[in-house]
Amino acid sequence: ASRREEFVNIKRQIVLCMEELDHTPDTSFERDVVCEDEDAFCLSLENIATLQKLLRQLEMRKSQNEAVCEGLRAQIRELWDRLQIPAEEREAVATVMTGSKAKVRKALQLEVDRLGGMKMQNMKKVIEAIRVELAQYWDQCFYSQEQRQAFAPYYAEDYTENLLQLHDAEIVRLRNYYELHKELFEGVQKWEESWRLFLDFERKASDPSRFTNRGGNLLKEEKQRAKLQKTLPKLEEELKARIETWEREHSKAFVVNGQKFMEYVSEQWEAHRLEKERAKQERQLKNKKQTETEMLYGSAPRTPSKRRGLAP
Repeated sequence: ASRREEFVNIKRQIVLCMEELDHTPDTSFERDVVCEDEDAFCLSLENIATLQKLLRQLEMRKSQNEAVCEGLRAQIRELWDRLQIPAEEREAVATVMTGSKAKVRKALQLEVDRLGGMKMQNMKKVIEAIRVELAQYWDQCFYSQEQRQAFAPYYAEDYTENLLQLHDAEIVRLRNYYELHKELFEGVQKWEESWRLFLDFERKASDPSRFTNRGGNLLKEEKQRAKLQKTLPKLEEELKARIETWEREHSKAFVVNGQKFMEYVSEQWEAHRLEKERAKQERQLKNKKQTETEMLYGSAPRTPSKRRGLAP
């Protein structure tokens, strides 16, 4: 009874797998399992073991098929974006964008082939689309100008299949590089955003017109500025520790815009300090000139302007 229950359960899974794979039983054992009456199947230990083996083989084929279909779908989406295929044309093949049956796999392959032909006809358009994506990854990976210029094909104007292959290989390399170090890049991005916000608050803090502000924004900005003054160094320390670990693991320097990140951070702080010092000296010079002018000519009288009388 236990073996019969196991047989019925495995048979049900085998039938589902065969339907998914569009596979017809082609061995005598498969026909005995699927086509013959259940009571006629011999429930020997050997047959049960063979049954389990058949299910494993079918499940492996199903998994491989799913992976192939997902890979084809990824190619289709990428080609859609690169070729700027309109939404209505994409909807025409929406039915095969799910599932992994044999007919789905065949339809996906046909769409990949069709788009591949279009890609060859629109070589320049495709390469330019890849270049837009490359520039985005360069920004996300904080590439310096020298690093960007190192990829010479980006600046070539001879739109050939070879040039396309070079661009494809470079975009794959950059994607993998970004995904591998995504957490670090996101941490650097967070610091950059916090730094820009901090500089913005610093500029506002030195602007005399801010005191005409109404509605409590001044107090709110001061609180945010004070908070950033505390969180920025903390964020820098966290990044420093993570970068040092990364550099030990990869035996190379982690660079941002062509230089070590902590050197880059130190330069930003130093530039900010020098800017504050320059602004302070300018104010002092302006005040000194104003004082000298007042000593020579006297200060300008600050009387309220008279209101003109109304005409009779």
